[in-house]
Amino acid sequence: MPDVVRVALVQSQWTGDKGSMIDASVKWAREAAAQGAQVLCFQELFYGPYFCQVQDPQYFAYTETIPGPTMELMQDLALETQMVLVVPIYEVEQEGVFYNTAFVIDADGTYLGKYRKHHIPQVQGFWEKYYFRPGNLGYPVFDTAVGPIGVYICYDRHFPEGWRALGLAGAKIVFNPSATSRGLSAYLWNLEQPAAAEQRRVVHQDVDVAPPGEHAGDVVLDRCLVGHVTRRGHRLAAVALDTGDARLDRGLVDVIAGNLRTVPRQRQRDAAADVGPDAGDERDLAVE
Repeated sequence: MPDVVRVALVQSQWTGDKGSMIDASVKWAREAAAQGAQVLCFQELFYGPYFCQVQDPQYFAYTETIPGPTMELMQDLALETQMVLVVPIYEVEQEGVFYNTAFVIDADGTYLGKYRKHHIPQVQGFWEKYYFRPGNLGYPVFDTAVGPIGVYICYDRHFPEGWRALGLAGAKIVFNPSATSRGLSAYLWNLEQPAAAEQRRVVHQDVDVAPPGEHAGDVVLDRCLVGHVTRRGHRLAAVALDTGDARLDRGLVDVIAGNLRTVPRQRQRDAAADVGPDAGDERDLAVE
């Protein structure tokens, strides 16, 4: 694994239809690549709204097979940009069998495999068992151009066995695309991220925040939280970016593998406040 891996995390507001959502995401991926990103993770169920706030069969139309049209598009995009891509979609395996899935494409466009979300909530505002079956592929680690990476999706993060399995299997970076709300989950980031990282992981969170109580079709994703924790469990940064222009938040994070050296604090472009590592000897994160 290289000493420095530049990671891009993308969160986009719902544009109103799947096609324009994909187009916007491709645009931001190209922008991230132009800024030097080597690996990019999109948000949970990236090409649609977070529809699990309601139970409505119309959203089954968002399912896709793997391989399928979005995977083929992302293979071309990865090859074009020379980035590793983590792409969360709504997967259909066969008629009536659906999963909350993220597939991984290497920087040369090669499909490396997929992870299916294991832990499926069924509570007010998160009616996910209506849409998804529990994952059945274990906790794969993908050997990518930037090193071994893992994926854990949203509600999975509350369960430590997956973090531990990924760490024992050699994952150096774990992506956790999520759809949640600040009131429910904000304090848990401060507990769960360090606990997971203490099991010898470097953890990146890409979080879609859906205001509670609103219908899925009306949700405005108004914050993006990008957190980084060292493998020793030290929280180095928590970035909260507003999306006043109703378009996109994106964070570019430099990960220093193994906490090898210090990267000085920098100013986050497009954000209203400075962000960076806490004071200390293990400052290994830069957000640009």
